[in-house]
Amino acid sequence: MQEAKTFIVTFFLSYGLQILAALIILGIGFYAAGWVGKLMMKSLEKKGMEPPLRLLLVRVVRLLIVGFTVIIALEKFGVPITSLVAGIGVAGVGIGLAMQGVLGNLVAGLLIIFTKPFRVGEYIELLGVNGQVTVIELFSTTLAHPDRSRVVIPNRRIIGEVLHNYGQMRQVQINVSVPFDTDIPRALSILEAAGRSNPRVLKDLKPGLGIATLSNSSIVLTLAPWVSLADYGPTQGELYQAIVERFRDERIRIAVPTQEVRVLERVA
Repeated sequence: MQEAKTFIVTFFLSYGLQILAALIILGIGFYAAGWVGKLMMKSLEKKGMEPPLRLLLVRVVRLLIVGFTVIIALEKFGVPITSLVAGIGVAGVGIGLAMQGVLGNLVAGLLIIFTKPFRVGEYIELLGVNGQVTVIELFSTTLAHPDRSRVVIPNRRIIGEVLHNYGQMRQVQINVSVPFDTDIPRALSILEAAGRSNPRVLKDLKPGLGIATLSNSSIVLTLAPWVSLADYGPTQGELYQAIVERFRDERIRIAVPTQEVRVLERVA
């Protein structure tokens, strides 16, 4: 115990001032990093810079200040700075090779931020998934799926893929099958009236209206009005209900699949 006490006293007498100076330098460095980061964040917000890029720049500046502070503090302990920097460089190369996927996501995230193929709030479809963009981060993009789930896509999977950007609105596709003997102009006018009467349908854009296709037993009519993203799901159900009710009132039948079966008598 006496030897331990002697060692501790000797250590603090020899290095106490250096430890105190290093702690003060670290404290000043961390405070400066936070202060500069806040000032930089406010300045970039005023310039209207994209949030992910803004966050990246602030973090890089903070890390540089903290790293520079740590190097100065280690120098107080007599650590050779040249050897330390060389070691950090070698370690950086190894870490870079081991994190190629992460760095790929970072580069792809910066490309998305700068090229802006889509923005937060727009509805996109790619890689077999679709949803409204809620967050664009440096490493991933998050979509809100219509079933209230979240879809998180690594940014490197987005770059180079075919992307369908719907923007802030979508076109509802309503298909109705009617028999061949139906009065087509009257049926189309009923579809058009159903679309006009729905409050969710955007009135400044002309909806698609006409014959979609001819099947074996019916004529398929289509109505394709434009709605906002939030109204896409409810509008589809409301339009189908309105069309069914209007067809019943106007005595227009909706075609059902039919199949003719002929029984041939075998002649002996």
